[in-house]
Amino acid sequence: MDEFNLHLTGDIHAITAANNLLAAAIDTRIFHETTQSDNALFNRLCPINKEGKRTFAKIMMKRLEKLGIHKDDPNDLTPEEVNKFARLDIDPESITWRRVMDVNDRFLRKITIGQGPDEKGMVRQTSFDISVASEIMAVLALTTSLADMRERLGKMVIGNSRAGDPVTADDLGVGGALTVLMKDAIHPTLMQTLEGTPVLVHAGPFANIAHGNSSILADKIALKLVGQEGFVVTEAGFGADIGTEKFMNIKCRYSGLTPQCAVLVATVRALKMHGGGPSVVAGKPLDRAYVTENIALVEAGCINLAKHIENTKMYGVNVVVAINMFATDTHAEVTAVRNAALEAGAFEAVVCTHHAHGGAGAVDLGIAVQKACKNHNRSLQFLYKLDFSIKEKIGLIAKSYGAAGVEYSEQAEKQIEVYTRQGFSGLPICMAKTQYSFSHDASLKGAPTGFILPIRDVRASVGAGFIYPLIGTMSTMPGLPTRPCFFDIDVDLTTGKVLGLS
Repeated sequence: MDEFNLHLTGDIHAITAANNLLAAAIDTRIFHETTQSDNALFNRLCPINKEGKRTFAKIMMKRLEKLGIHKDDPNDLTPEEVNKFARLDIDPESITWRRVMDVNDRFLRKITIGQGPDEKGMVRQTSFDISVASEIMAVLALTTSLADMRERLGKMVIGNSRAGDPVTADDLGVGGALTVLMKDAIHPTLMQTLEGTPVLVHAGPFANIAHGNSSILADKIALKLVGQEGFVVTEAGFGADIGTEKFMNIKCRYSGLTPQCAVLVATVRALKMHGGGPSVVAGKPLDRAYVTENIALVEAGCINLAKHIENTKMYGVNVVVAINMFATDTHAEVTAVRNAALEAGAFEAVVCTHHAHGGAGAVDLGIAVQKACKNHNRSLQFLYKLDFSIKEKIGLIAKSYGAAGVEYSEQAEKQIEVYTRQGFSGLPICMAKTQYSFSHDASLKGAPTGFILPIRDVRASVGAGFIYPLIGTMSTMPGLPTRPCFFDIDVDLTTGKVLGLS
Protein backbone atom coordinates (compact mmCIF):
# COMPACT_ATOMS: atom_id res chain seq x y z
CA MET A 1 0.00 0.00 0.00
CA ASP A 2 1.37 3.41 -0.97
CA GLU A 3 1.38 6.13 1.65
CA PHE A 4 -0.48 9.35 1.03
CA ASN A 5 -1.26 12.53 2.92
CA LEU A 6 -4.15 11.60 5.20
CA HIS A 7 -5.39 15.19 5.04
CA LEU A 8 -5.87 15.07 1.24
CA THR A 9 -6.91 18.60 0.13
CA GLY A 10 -7.70 19.48 3.74
CA ASP A 11 -11.46 19.51 3.23
CA ILE A 12 -12.34 18.19 6.70
CA HIS A 13 -10.04 20.72 8.38
CA ALA A 14 -11.53 23.54 6.30
CA ILE A 15 -15.06 22.39 7.12
CA THR A 16 -14.25 22.21 10.84
CA ALA A 17 -12.75 25.71 10.83
CA ALA A 18 -15.61 27.21 8.82
CA ASN A 19 -18.28 25.49 10.90
CA ASN A 20 -16.78 26.65 14.18
CA LEU A 21 -16.23 30.19 12.90
CA LEU A 22 -19.97 30.38 12.27
CA ALA A 23 -20.69 28.94 15.72
CA ALA A 24 -18.45 31.57 17.31
CA ALA A 25 -20.14 34.32 15.27
CA ILE A 26 -23.57 33.24 16.55
CA ASP A 27 -22.74 33.37 20.25
CA THR A 28 -20.63 36.51 19.87
CA ARG A 29 -23.47 38.33 18.12
CA ILE A 30 -25.93 37.38 20.85
CA PHE A 31 -23.43 38.57 23.46
CA HIS A 32 -22.88 41.97 21.84
CA GLU A 33 -26.57 42.56 21.16
CA THR A 34 -27.37 41.79 24.79
CA THR A 35 -24.77 44.21 26.15
CA GLN A 36 -25.05 47.16 23.73
CA SER A 37 -27.61 49.76 22.65
CA ASP A 38 -28.83 50.07 19.05
CA ASN A 39 -26.54 53.03 18.36
CA ALA A 40 -23.51 51.34 19.93
CA LEU A 41 -24.09 48.23 17.80
CA PHE A 42 -24.59 50.28 14.65
CA ASN A 43 -21.48 52.37 15.29
CA ARG A 44 -19.37 49.23 15.61
CA LEU A 45 -20.95 47.46 12.62
CA CYS A 46 -20.53 50.56 10.43
CA PRO A 47 -17.63 52.49 11.97
CA ILE A 48 -16.55 55.92 10.79
CA ASN A 49 -13.42 55.64 8.63
CA LYS A 50 -10.43 58.00 8.49
CA GLU A 51 -12.29 60.26 6.07
CA GLY A 52 -15.14 60.59 8.55
CA LYS A 53 -17.54 58.46 6.49
CA ARG A 54 -19.55 55.34 7.22
CA THR A 55 -20.01 52.56 4.66
CA PHE A 56 -21.82 49.26 4.55
CA ALA A 57 -19.69 46.16 3.99
CA LYS A 58 -20.67 44.44 0.74
CA ILE A 59 -22.26 41.52 2.60
CA MET A 60 -24.44 43.92 4.61
CA MET A 61 -26.29 44.91 1.45
CA LYS A 62 -27.85 41.43 1.37
CA ARG A 63 -29.33 41.95 4.82
CA LEU A 64 -30.61 45.40 3.89
CA GLU A 65 -32.30 43.94 0.82
CA LYS A 66 -33.81 41.16 2.92
CA LEU A 67 -35.22 43.78 5.31
CA GLY A 68 -36.61 45.85 2.45
CA ILE A 69 -34.29 48.78 3.20
CA HIS A 70 -33.14 50.26 -0.11
CA LYS A 71 -30.42 52.61 1.08
CA ASP A 72 -26.66 52.45 0.58
CA ASP A 73 -25.60 55.20 3.00
CA PRO A 74 -25.61 54.21 6.70
CA ASN A 75 -26.32 57.81 7.67
CA ASP A 76 -29.69 57.67 5.88
CA LEU A 77 -31.14 54.94 8.12
CA THR A 78 -33.93 55.92 10.48
CA PRO A 79 -33.75 54.83 14.15
CA GLU A 80 -36.26 52.06 13.37
CA GLU A 81 -34.15 50.88 10.42
CA VAL A 82 -31.00 50.99 12.56
CA ASN A 83 -32.73 48.69 15.05
CA LYS A 84 -33.87 46.24 12.36
CA PHE A 85 -30.45 46.20 10.70
CA ALA A 86 -28.25 45.97 13.79
CA ARG A 87 -30.27 43.46 15.81
CA LEU A 88 -30.66 39.88 14.62
CA ASP A 89 -32.38 39.16 17.95
CA ILE A 90 -31.50 35.46 17.76
CA ASP A 91 -33.60 33.22 19.99
CA PRO A 92 -31.02 31.02 21.80
CA GLU A 93 -33.59 28.23 22.13
CA SER A 94 -33.94 28.05 18.35
CA ILE A 95 -30.23 27.66 17.50
CA THR A 96 -29.61 24.46 15.53
CA TRP A 97 -25.98 25.18 14.59
CA ARG A 98 -23.47 23.15 16.60
CA ARG A 99 -19.72 23.11 16.88
CA VAL A 100 -17.89 20.17 15.29
CA MET A 101 -14.64 18.25 15.53
CA ASP A 102 -13.22 15.30 13.63
CA VAL A 103 -12.86 13.00 16.64
CA ASN A 104 -15.36 10.52 18.05
CA ASP A 105 -15.91 12.01 21.52
CA ARG A 106 -19.08 10.97 23.33
CA PHE A 107 -18.45 13.50 26.13
CA LEU A 108 -19.13 16.38 23.75
CA ARG A 109 -22.66 15.24 22.95
CA LYS A 110 -23.98 17.73 25.50
CA ILE A 111 -21.98 20.68 26.82
CA THR A 112 -22.46 24.05 28.49
CA ILE A 113 -20.84 27.17 27.04
CA GLY A 114 -20.43 30.73 28.30
CA GLN A 115 -19.29 29.87 31.83
CA GLY A 116 -16.32 32.26 31.81
CA PRO A 117 -16.60 35.43 33.91
CA ASP A 118 -16.22 37.68 30.86
CA GLU A 119 -19.31 36.16 29.19
CA LYS A 120 -21.50 37.85 31.82
CA GLY A 121 -23.70 34.87 32.60
CA MET A 122 -24.65 34.10 28.99
CA VAL A 123 -24.71 30.36 29.56
CA ARG A 124 -26.49 27.92 27.27
CA GLN A 125 -26.44 24.21 26.57
CA THR A 126 -25.30 22.97 23.18
CA SER A 127 -23.31 20.06 21.75
CA PHE A 128 -20.67 18.99 19.26
CA ASP A 129 -21.26 16.97 16.10
CA ILE A 130 -18.68 14.97 14.17
CA SER A 131 -17.19 17.19 11.41
CA VAL A 132 -18.61 15.13 8.56
CA ALA A 133 -22.12 15.79 9.94
CA SER A 134 -21.66 19.54 9.43
CA GLU A 135 -23.97 21.14 6.91
CA ILE A 136 -20.87 22.65 5.33
CA MET A 137 -19.71 19.16 4.35
CA ALA A 138 -23.08 18.59 2.66
CA VAL A 139 -22.76 21.97 0.93
CA LEU A 140 -19.33 20.97 -0.41
CA ALA A 141 -20.69 17.68 -1.73
CA LEU A 142 -23.73 19.22 -3.43
CA THR A 143 -22.19 22.40 -4.82
CA THR A 144 -21.68 22.81 -8.56
CA SER A 145 -19.29 25.80 -8.62
CA LEU A 146 -17.53 28.34 -6.42
CA ALA A 147 -20.38 30.81 -6.95
CA ASP A 148 -22.94 28.14 -6.05
CA MET A 149 -20.97 27.26 -2.90
CA ARG A 150 -20.86 30.94 -1.87
CA GLU A 151 -24.63 31.20 -2.23
CA ARG A 152 -25.27 27.96 -0.32
CA LEU A 153 -22.96 28.91 2.55
CA GLY A 154 -24.64 32.29 2.89
CA LYS A 155 -28.13 30.73 2.93
CA MET A 156 -27.38 28.33 5.80
CA VAL A 157 -29.95 28.87 8.57
CA ILE A 158 -28.57 28.76 12.12
CA GLY A 159 -31.80 29.40 14.01
CA ASN A 160 -34.60 31.93 14.25
CA SER A 161 -35.11 35.44 15.54
CA ARG A 162 -37.48 35.88 18.46
CA ALA A 163 -40.04 36.97 15.88
CA GLY A 164 -39.73 33.56 14.20
CA ASP A 165 -37.76 34.61 11.10
CA PRO A 166 -34.83 32.46 9.89
CA VAL A 167 -31.34 33.83 10.59
CA THR A 168 -28.65 32.97 8.03
CA ALA A 169 -24.87 33.02 7.82
CA ASP A 170 -25.12 36.07 5.56
CA ASP A 171 -27.27 37.83 8.18
CA LEU A 172 -24.35 37.32 10.54
CA GLY A 173 -21.99 38.70 7.88
CA VAL A 174 -19.84 35.58 7.76
CA GLY A 175 -20.81 33.93 4.44
CA GLY A 176 -17.86 35.41 2.53
CA ALA A 177 -15.32 34.39 5.17
CA LEU A 178 -16.70 30.84 5.16
CA THR A 179 -16.19 30.71 1.39
CA VAL A 180 -12.57 31.83 1.73
CA LEU A 181 -11.93 29.02 4.21
CA MET A 182 -13.53 26.56 1.77
CA LYS A 183 -12.15 27.82 -1.55
CA ASP A 184 -9.31 25.28 -1.74
CA ALA A 185 -11.38 22.43 -0.35
CA ILE A 186 -13.68 22.70 -3.38
CA HIS A 187 -10.98 20.96 -5.46
CA PRO A 188 -11.16 17.13 -5.49
CA THR A 189 -8.05 15.09 -4.67
CA LEU A 190 -6.80 13.01 -7.61
CA MET A 191 -5.49 9.65 -6.44
CA GLN A 192 -5.14 6.19 -7.94
CA THR A 193 -5.71 2.57 -7.05
CA LEU A 194 -2.75 0.23 -6.60
CA GLU A 195 -3.28 -0.79 -10.23
CA GLY A 196 -3.24 2.78 -11.54
CA THR A 197 -6.95 3.49 -12.02
CA PRO A 198 -7.59 7.21 -11.39
CA VAL A 199 -9.81 8.01 -8.41
CA LEU A 200 -11.24 11.39 -7.40
CA VAL A 201 -11.64 11.60 -3.62
CA HIS A 202 -13.85 14.48 -2.55
CA ALA A 203 -16.25 15.15 0.32
CA GLY A 204 -17.62 12.74 2.89
CA PRO A 205 -21.00 13.84 4.23
CA PHE A 206 -22.15 11.69 7.15
CA ALA A 207 -24.33 9.10 5.42
CA ASN A 208 -26.71 8.76 8.36
CA ILE A 209 -27.30 12.50 8.82
CA ALA A 210 -26.48 14.02 5.44
CA HIS A 211 -26.81 12.38 2.02
CA GLY A 212 -23.67 10.20 2.15
CA ASN A 213 -22.51 10.72 -1.44
CA SER A 214 -19.25 11.96 -2.94
CA SER A 215 -19.27 15.37 -4.58
CA ILE A 216 -21.15 16.47 -7.68
CA LEU A 217 -18.02 18.29 -8.84
CA ALA A 218 -15.94 15.10 -8.71
CA ASP A 219 -18.61 13.23 -10.70
CA LYS A 220 -18.75 15.93 -13.38
CA ILE A 221 -14.96 16.15 -13.67
CA ALA A 222 -14.77 12.35 -13.97
CA LEU A 223 -17.47 12.27 -16.65
CA LYS A 224 -15.61 14.89 -18.65
CA LEU A 225 -12.36 12.94 -18.38
CA VAL A 226 -13.74 9.54 -19.43
CA GLY A 227 -15.66 10.90 -22.42
CA GLN A 228 -18.87 9.67 -24.06
CA GLU A 229 -17.94 5.98 -24.01
CA GLY A 230 -16.39 5.96 -20.54
CA PHE A 231 -17.76 4.82 -17.20
CA VAL A 232 -17.74 6.64 -13.87
CA VAL A 233 -18.34 4.75 -10.63
CA THR A 234 -19.50 6.94 -7.75
CA GLU A 235 -20.47 6.01 -4.20
CA ALA A 236 -23.79 6.27 -2.40
CA GLY A 237 -23.14 5.40 1.24
CA PHE A 238 -25.01 2.42 2.75
CA GLY A 239 -27.92 0.58 1.14
CA ALA A 240 -31.02 1.39 -0.88
CA ASP A 241 -32.79 2.91 2.13
CA ILE A 242 -30.11 5.55 2.78
CA GLY A 243 -27.54 5.61 -0.02
CA THR A 244 -29.71 5.04 -3.08
CA GLU A 245 -32.74 7.01 -1.87
CA LYS A 246 -30.68 10.10 -1.04
CA PHE A 247 -28.54 9.79 -4.18
CA MET A 248 -31.61 9.76 -6.40
CA ASN A 249 -33.90 12.21 -4.62
CA ILE A 250 -31.27 14.75 -3.50
CA LYS A 251 -28.01 14.47 -5.43
CA CYS A 252 -29.51 13.71 -8.85
CA ARG A 253 -31.93 16.62 -8.44
CA TYR A 254 -29.09 19.09 -7.85
CA SER A 255 -26.59 17.59 -10.31
CA GLY A 256 -28.97 16.90 -13.18
CA LEU A 257 -27.10 13.63 -13.75
CA THR A 258 -28.93 10.36 -14.48
CA PRO A 259 -27.38 7.01 -13.51
CA GLN A 260 -27.89 3.95 -15.70
CA CYS A 261 -26.83 1.25 -13.26
CA ALA A 262 -26.63 0.75 -9.51
CA VAL A 263 -24.27 -1.83 -8.00
CA LEU A 264 -25.51 -3.37 -4.76
CA VAL A 265 -22.73 -4.96 -2.71
CA ALA A 266 -23.73 -8.08 -0.78
CA THR A 267 -21.87 -10.59 1.37
CA VAL A 268 -22.85 -14.03 2.58
CA ARG A 269 -22.05 -12.98 6.14
CA ALA A 270 -24.32 -9.93 6.08
CA LEU A 271 -27.19 -11.93 4.61
CA LYS A 272 -26.74 -14.60 7.28
CA MET A 273 -27.17 -11.89 9.90
CA HIS A 274 -30.35 -10.69 8.19
CA GLY A 275 -31.53 -14.29 8.11
CA GLY A 276 -31.44 -14.48 11.90
CA GLY A 277 -27.77 -15.17 12.58
CA PRO A 278 -26.13 -14.42 15.95
CA SER A 279 -25.18 -10.86 16.88
CA VAL A 280 -21.82 -9.58 15.67
CA VAL A 281 -19.79 -7.58 18.18
CA ALA A 282 -16.84 -5.48 17.03
CA GLY A 283 -13.53 -6.88 18.27
CA LYS A 284 -14.93 -10.33 19.07
CA PRO A 285 -14.46 -13.47 16.93
CA LEU A 286 -17.29 -14.27 14.54
CA ASP A 287 -19.74 -16.97 15.51
CA ARG A 288 -19.28 -20.27 13.65
CA ALA A 289 -22.52 -19.60 11.78
CA TYR A 290 -20.68 -16.97 9.73
CA VAL A 291 -17.65 -19.07 8.80
CA THR A 292 -19.29 -22.44 8.09
CA GLU A 293 -21.81 -23.36 5.40
CA ASN A 294 -25.45 -22.67 6.25
CA ILE A 295 -27.58 -22.41 3.12
CA ALA A 296 -30.85 -22.01 5.02
CA LEU A 297 -29.53 -18.98 6.92
CA VAL A 298 -28.29 -17.36 3.70
CA GLU A 299 -31.59 -17.94 1.91
CA ALA A 300 -33.55 -16.52 4.85
CA GLY A 301 -31.42 -13.37 4.75
CA CYS A 302 -31.89 -12.84 1.03
CA ILE A 303 -35.23 -11.18 1.79
CA ASN A 304 -33.11 -8.16 2.75
CA LEU A 305 -31.24 -8.24 -0.56
CA ALA A 306 -34.52 -8.54 -2.46
CA LYS A 307 -35.86 -5.43 -0.70
CA HIS A 308 -32.74 -3.44 -1.64
CA ILE A 309 -33.11 -4.55 -5.26
CA GLU A 310 -36.82 -3.66 -5.30
CA ASN A 311 -36.23 -0.19 -3.84
CA THR A 312 -33.34 0.57 -6.19
CA LYS A 313 -35.15 -0.55 -9.33
CA MET A 314 -38.09 1.77 -8.71
CA TYR A 315 -35.84 4.74 -9.60
CA GLY A 316 -35.47 3.41 -13.14
CA VAL A 317 -31.93 1.99 -13.04
CA ASN A 318 -30.64 -1.49 -13.76
CA VAL A 319 -29.29 -3.30 -10.69
CA VAL A 320 -26.14 -5.41 -10.63
CA VAL A 321 -25.39 -7.30 -7.41
CA ALA A 322 -21.71 -7.66 -6.50
CA ILE A 323 -21.28 -10.66 -4.22
CA ASN A 324 -18.06 -10.01 -2.31
CA MET A 325 -16.74 -13.50 -1.62
CA PHE A 326 -14.86 -14.32 1.57
CA ALA A 327 -12.49 -17.27 1.93
CA THR A 328 -14.99 -19.04 4.21
CA ASP A 329 -17.92 -18.70 1.77
CA THR A 330 -18.88 -21.86 -0.09
CA HIS A 331 -19.91 -22.24 -3.72
CA ALA A 332 -23.39 -23.30 -2.63
CA GLU A 333 -23.81 -20.17 -0.48
CA VAL A 334 -22.79 -17.67 -3.17
CA THR A 335 -24.94 -19.56 -5.69
CA ALA A 336 -27.91 -19.15 -3.36
CA VAL A 337 -27.27 -15.40 -3.19
CA ARG A 338 -26.93 -15.11 -6.96
CA ASN A 339 -30.14 -17.04 -7.59
CA ALA A 340 -32.04 -14.92 -5.06
CA ALA A 341 -30.74 -11.69 -6.63
CA LEU A 342 -31.79 -12.70 -10.14
CA GLU A 343 -35.18 -13.86 -8.89
CA ALA A 344 -35.67 -10.46 -7.21
CA GLY A 345 -35.10 -8.67 -10.52
CA ALA A 346 -31.39 -7.88 -10.61
CA PHE A 347 -29.98 -7.40 -14.12
CA GLU A 348 -27.04 -9.59 -13.10
CA ALA A 349 -25.36 -10.92 -9.96
CA VAL A 350 -21.60 -11.50 -10.03
CA VAL A 351 -19.22 -13.17 -7.60
CA CYS A 352 -16.29 -10.82 -6.89
CA THR A 353 -12.86 -11.65 -5.46
CA HIS A 354 -11.09 -8.30 -5.90
CA HIS A 355 -10.05 -8.17 -2.23
CA ALA A 356 -7.96 -11.30 -2.81
CA HIS A 357 -7.04 -10.90 -6.49
CA GLY A 358 -7.16 -7.16 -7.18
CA GLY A 359 -8.71 -5.89 -10.40
CA ALA A 360 -8.69 -9.37 -11.94
CA GLY A 361 -11.23 -10.43 -9.34
CA ALA A 362 -13.72 -7.79 -10.51
CA VAL A 363 -13.47 -8.13 -14.29
CA ASP A 364 -16.78 -10.00 -14.50
CA LEU A 365 -18.41 -7.27 -12.42
CA GLY A 366 -17.09 -4.61 -14.80
CA ILE A 367 -18.45 -6.48 -17.81
CA ALA A 368 -21.85 -6.85 -16.12
CA VAL A 369 -21.98 -3.13 -15.34
CA GLN A 370 -21.12 -2.27 -18.95
CA LYS A 371 -23.95 -4.47 -20.21
CA ALA A 372 -26.38 -3.04 -17.64
CA CYS A 373 -25.58 0.52 -18.71
CA LYS A 374 -25.88 -0.24 -22.43
CA ASN A 375 -29.22 -1.99 -21.88
CA HIS A 376 -30.66 0.83 -19.79
CA ASN A 377 -33.80 2.34 -21.33
CA ARG A 378 -35.80 3.86 -18.47
CA SER A 379 -35.96 7.46 -17.28
CA LEU A 380 -35.06 8.49 -13.74
CA GLN A 381 -38.07 8.27 -11.43
CA PHE A 382 -38.08 10.35 -8.24
CA LEU A 383 -39.89 9.01 -5.19
CA TYR A 384 -41.75 12.28 -4.58
CA LYS A 385 -42.37 15.72 -6.03
CA LEU A 386 -40.77 18.69 -4.31
CA ASP A 387 -44.07 20.52 -3.97
CA PHE A 388 -45.44 17.77 -1.73
CA SER A 389 -45.66 18.75 1.94
CA ILE A 390 -42.87 17.79 4.33
CA LYS A 391 -45.07 15.11 5.90
CA GLU A 392 -46.14 13.72 2.53
CA LYS A 393 -42.51 13.32 1.47
CA ILE A 394 -41.53 11.72 4.79
CA GLY A 395 -44.52 9.38 4.50
CA LEU A 396 -43.53 8.17 1.04
CA ILE A 397 -39.95 7.48 2.15
CA ALA A 398 -41.21 5.65 5.24
CA LYS A 399 -43.50 3.55 3.03
CA SER A 400 -40.50 2.60 0.88
CA TYR A 401 -38.81 1.28 4.03
CA GLY A 402 -41.83 -0.92 4.77
CA ALA A 403 -43.33 1.25 7.53
CA ALA A 404 -47.07 1.21 8.20
CA GLY A 405 -47.03 4.83 9.32
CA VAL A 406 -45.09 7.71 10.86
CA GLU A 407 -45.26 9.06 14.41
CA TYR A 408 -44.10 12.63 15.10
CA SER A 409 -42.92 13.98 18.44
CA GLU A 410 -44.18 17.34 19.65
CA GLN A 411 -40.79 18.87 18.74
CA ALA A 412 -40.94 17.41 15.22
CA GLU A 413 -44.47 18.76 14.70
CA LYS A 414 -43.32 22.20 15.85
CA GLN A 415 -40.31 22.27 13.51
CA ILE A 416 -42.34 21.12 10.51
CA GLU A 417 -44.77 23.97 11.13
CA VAL A 418 -41.89 26.46 11.45
CA TYR A 419 -40.07 25.32 8.30
CA THR A 420 -43.31 25.28 6.31
CA ARG A 421 -44.15 28.81 7.43
CA GLN A 422 -40.61 29.98 6.58
CA GLY A 423 -40.93 28.65 3.02
CA PHE A 424 -38.61 25.63 3.22
CA SER A 425 -41.19 22.88 2.65
CA GLY A 426 -40.16 22.58 -1.01
CA LEU A 427 -36.76 21.10 -0.13
CA PRO A 428 -36.05 17.38 -0.54
CA ILE A 429 -35.94 15.13 2.53
CA CYS A 430 -32.77 13.58 3.97
CA MET A 431 -33.68 10.95 6.56
CA ALA A 432 -31.27 10.53 9.49
CA LYS A 433 -31.53 6.88 10.48
CA THR A 434 -29.60 3.74 11.32
CA GLN A 435 -27.92 1.91 8.45
CA TYR A 436 -28.41 -1.49 10.08
CA SER A 437 -32.10 -1.89 9.28
CA PHE A 438 -34.77 -0.63 6.90
CA SER A 439 -36.52 0.52 10.07
CA HIS A 440 -35.48 2.83 12.91
CA ASP A 441 -34.53 -0.17 15.06
CA ALA A 442 -31.10 -1.65 14.29
CA SER A 443 -32.20 -5.01 15.70
CA LEU A 444 -34.97 -5.45 13.11
CA LYS A 445 -33.18 -7.41 10.40
CA GLY A 446 -34.33 -8.75 7.05
CA ALA A 447 -37.12 -6.69 5.50
CA PRO A 448 -39.39 -5.65 8.37
CA THR A 449 -42.90 -4.36 7.66
CA GLY A 450 -45.77 -2.91 9.63
CA PHE A 451 -43.63 -0.82 11.98
CA ILE A 452 -44.28 2.81 12.92
CA LEU A 453 -41.39 5.15 12.09
CA PRO A 454 -40.77 7.60 14.98
CA ILE A 455 -39.59 11.12 14.06
CA ARG A 456 -38.16 12.75 17.20
CA ASP A 457 -37.00 16.01 15.58
CA VAL A 458 -36.80 17.75 12.21
CA ARG A 459 -33.99 20.10 11.23
CA ALA A 460 -33.17 22.06 8.10
CA SER A 461 -29.94 22.29 6.13
CA VAL A 462 -31.18 25.13 3.95
CA GLY A 463 -27.79 25.94 2.44
CA ALA A 464 -27.13 22.33 1.49
CA GLY A 465 -30.71 22.11 0.32
CA PHE A 466 -32.63 19.55 2.37
CA ILE A 467 -34.81 18.96 5.43
CA TYR A 468 -33.56 16.18 7.69
CA PRO A 469 -35.85 14.33 10.10
CA LEU A 470 -34.10 12.56 12.98
CA ILE A 471 -35.40 9.02 13.38
CA GLY A 472 -35.26 7.23 16.71
CA THR A 473 -32.05 7.70 18.69
CA MET A 474 -29.74 8.58 15.79
CA SER A 475 -26.61 10.30 17.17
CA THR A 476 -24.55 12.94 15.34
CA MET A 477 -21.44 12.39 17.50
CA PRO A 478 -20.10 8.82 17.60
CA GLY A 479 -18.22 7.48 20.61
CA LEU A 480 -15.04 5.42 20.85
CA PRO A 481 -15.30 1.68 21.62
CA THR A 482 -13.49 -0.04 24.49
CA ARG A 483 -10.59 -0.87 22.19
CA PRO A 484 -10.21 1.89 19.59
CA CYS A 485 -8.03 1.23 16.54
CA PHE A 486 -5.47 3.77 17.80
CA PHE A 487 -3.91 0.92 19.82
CA ASP A 488 -2.54 -0.46 16.54
CA ILE A 489 -1.41 2.81 14.92
CA ASP A 490 2.17 4.05 15.19
CA VAL A 491 5.19 5.13 13.17
CA ASP A 492 8.24 3.01 12.37
CA LEU A 493 10.92 5.38 13.67
CA THR A 494 13.57 3.86 11.39
CA THR A 495 11.71 4.11 8.09
CA GLY A 496 9.07 6.71 8.97
CA LYS A 497 6.42 4.32 7.65
CA VAL A 498 2.94 4.49 9.18
CA LEU A 499 1.92 1.27 10.88
CA GLY A 500 -1.56 -0.12 11.43
CA LEU A 501 -3.49 1.59 8.62
CA SER A 502 -3.06 -0.83 5.72
